[in-house]
Amino acid sequence: MPTKKSEGEKSHLEVQIDPKLRYEHAVKELEMLISDMESGKFSLEETLLAYQRGAALLKHCQGMLTQVEQQVRVFEA
Repeated sequence: MPTKKSEGEKSHLEVQIDPKLRYEHAVKELEMLISDMESGKFSLEETLLAYQRGAALLKHCQGMLTQVEQQVRVFEA
């Protein structure tokens, strides 16, 4: 049975990214997170948080690229 603790953990896992974060800055932060995670300098908990942040950054970047692709299609039409 799910407990309230599980529900609280779920909301804790959701990382919020500032929608105004520029693509270039998001990619740079993502590259730094990957490098830090690969270096092994994070604890297990820090690695999990870095992974969650990285996943959110990746989703943010993918969304921005999708928007740009749609704009290019409009210009090409």
